[in-house]
Amino acid sequence: MSVVTRIKEVTAAAIHQLYQVELAAGDVLVNATKPEFEGDYTVVLFAFVKQLKKSPDALGQELGQQIVSTNPDLFTAYNVIKGFLNLTVADSYWLQFIDQQYSNTEFGYAKPNGEKVMVEYSSPNTNKPLHLGHLRNNFLGRSIAEILKANGNDVVKTCIVNDRGIHICKSMIAWQLFGNGATPASTHTKGDHFVGDYYVKFNDEYKRQVEELKAKGKLDEEAEKTAPIMLATQQMLLDWEAGKPEVMELWRTMNSWVYEGFDATYQRIGSDFDKTYYESDTYLLGKDLVETGLAKHVFYQKSDGSVWIDLTADGLDEKLVRRKDGTSVYITQDIGLAEQKQKEFNAKQSIYVVGDEQNYHFKVLKLICQKLGLPSADGIYHLSYGMVELPTGKMKSREGTVVDADDLVDEMVNIARQKTEELGKVKDFTEEELQELYDTIGLGALKFFLLRVDPKKKMVFNPEESIDFHGFTGPFIQYTHARIKSILRKAEPVTGIGEQGPLLPLEKELSIHLEMFPTVLQDAAQEHDPSKVAIYVFNLAKIFNSFYTEHSIANAETPEKKALRLQLSQLTAQTIKNGMSVLGIRVPERM
Repeated sequence: MSVVTRIKEVTAAAIHQLYQVELAAGDVLVNATKPEFEGDYTVVLFAFVKQLKKSPDALGQELGQQIVSTNPDLFTAYNVIKGFLNLTVADSYWLQFIDQQYSNTEFGYAKPNGEKVMVEYSSPNTNKPLHLGHLRNNFLGRSIAEILKANGNDVVKTCIVNDRGIHICKSMIAWQLFGNGATPASTHTKGDHFVGDYYVKFNDEYKRQVEELKAKGKLDEEAEKTAPIMLATQQMLLDWEAGKPEVMELWRTMNSWVYEGFDATYQRIGSDFDKTYYESDTYLLGKDLVETGLAKHVFYQKSDGSVWIDLTADGLDEKLVRRKDGTSVYITQDIGLAEQKQKEFNAKQSIYVVGDEQNYHFKVLKLICQKLGLPSADGIYHLSYGMVELPTGKMKSREGTVVDADDLVDEMVNIARQKTEELGKVKDFTEEELQELYDTIGLGALKFFLLRVDPKKKMVFNPEESIDFHGFTGPFIQYTHARIKSILRKAEPVTGIGEQGPLLPLEKELSIHLEMFPTVLQDAAQEHDPSKVAIYVFNLAKIFNSFYTEHSIANAETPEKKALRLQLSQLTAQTIKNGMSVLGIRVPERM
């Protein structure tokens, strides 16, 4: 139990003892005491003033006296300032906490609770390679999955691959027109890049044909609709849906090239999935649920045969769920897949990591599933995130201006190499060790930069800024971890701390921050926000560096102080490692 939880409980108990008022511990608001005031934690009193008919100061004095006198093992002093009760936690509490946890490699992680949660992320299209936007998606999805695991949940990581439709046919048609039988192997090109190049070629040719038709007198809309390459693509989609053998063979071949490329990227960035779904297998799902919806009067049929749902009473609009020709739309497929996933895994919560341009879609999906009474409905959660832009602006894949994920990772590793060589501290590393270090720093910088921002916010990614050994970056935290490991390697084995004098301010600040880690993991899971962990670990590294600058470890004032500081160092290193691990970031033992 964290000290904050204990403070909430003893406050609720004190209110009951003093005023015979029942209060839930969760209703007590506790904050860290502001630096300008004396104390460690502050109980905010204003919420109880009216109910208890007490002035804030009188309530604070009575509560403070009761709490400190009945919990001498936990508190040593209190003070009241304008409706805020500041409590000072006993040094003995922090010393006991450090002594119990310093060798705990699982510190912060909860025991399994058996609650199943599904996280769907990545969702690539097989007409282009993964790009910077996919990286934010993958890092968010995997880190949320790991944070949920750290909170004891049984997590299933899934991916839906968009492997069919008009965009896929565009790459296929372009390859038929311009490929001359080339393959990734014959051109020494990674498979997803190879196919993505033909998607760009399609759009170049399409633009050329549209301009040619317009020059012959056709209006814009007519030229766009009748361009020969577009007509051929639409015919190919019809042929695919009809299962035409030669089209299916080309589709399977080109998709296999892409999957090979995706797998290499996933392996490099550390993304993995327990189950992958393919739209070509799921796009017909949900058709039976349309009939169910009609029978339950959740849906209604228009005179042209199309089926709709009216969500205007819910503040939305009318939504098509089946076209007049009987074909399904995306929302229908998603309803069907939600039902299938629920039958397969029976997860209490199903988290979709998808950009904020789909906010409306997921509101509709959840609402329709609820109205249909699907067991999966209430657990649907859209982890919406903002787009990533570069200092130069937005990216457009059909124009070939996206930042390719593989190229970006290579650039980050090269920047890591340059910055590390400038520091000149790796002369005794082997070439293999150096390559692993550059990968660790480069990928760590990339992941941390993309995860340190609240997912809901749009962000601008600057590669150079992300690798700074002194800033709000992954490499700063990695360097702090390596520094602590170096200290521990040079010291004798860490032992019990024995009798201690008073904790010095930075010893106490570090102890307080370390004790917060399990609560930070809980908050990050509850709010689906990895940036809480990133910010926490960065602040922990900052506090440790201040502590290390101020206090000698090897030449501590007493053997007991040395033992305490070694314990603090060991727990700090482990907490950094565990915190960075749930973000998917490795920390080096030396650098």
